[in-house]
Amino acid sequence: MLSNLAYLAVCRSVQALVLLARGDAAKDLEILVLRHQLTVLRRQTPRPRFEPADRALLAAVSRMLPRSVWSCCLVKPDTLLRWHRRLIAGAWTYPRRHTGRPRLDEDVQLLIVRLARENPRWGYQRIQGELLRLGVRGSATAVRTTLRRHGRMRTPSAGCGRSAPSAWTGC
Repeated sequence: MLSNLAYLAVCRSVQALVLLARGDAAKDLEILVLRHQLTVLRRQTPRPRFEPADRALLAAVSRMLPRSVWSCCLVKPDTLLRWHRRLIAGAWTYPRRHTGRPRLDEDVQLLIVRLARENPRWGYQRIQGELLRLGVRGSATAVRTTLRRHGRMRTPSAGCGRSAPSAWTGC
């Protein structure tokens, strides 16, 4: 996107230099023709799609134009202002940090799944207690989340010969 924006800016600056060499009558005639073409295109196309480089250039250039001229743009003045705010706000953003607790290590997760598979009657708190005995810290909620993530959720047993809802799936 940055290379597109740079290319677009260079092209437009060269065109601006060429316009400086022209006379006022030729510029006025070209503006008249371009405005008529814009009117025709507005009738044919319901809504044009702008690329990020187009938005950045229009937002930057619109700040140099008087607001009375903004009516000739393809977009509303409110849209130009919104694009400009986004362009400026991009300079003040900071990288997002991950919120919440970090996941358990992969080997701890595999140990939790193994304990649940080998001991189908153990609940989350019992598995957490066994992990504490092994010197691994983790909450019962982390154990439950890990088991759900690995498809070992607690469900009422169906056809396993147990009536207690504490049996793990895959018995």
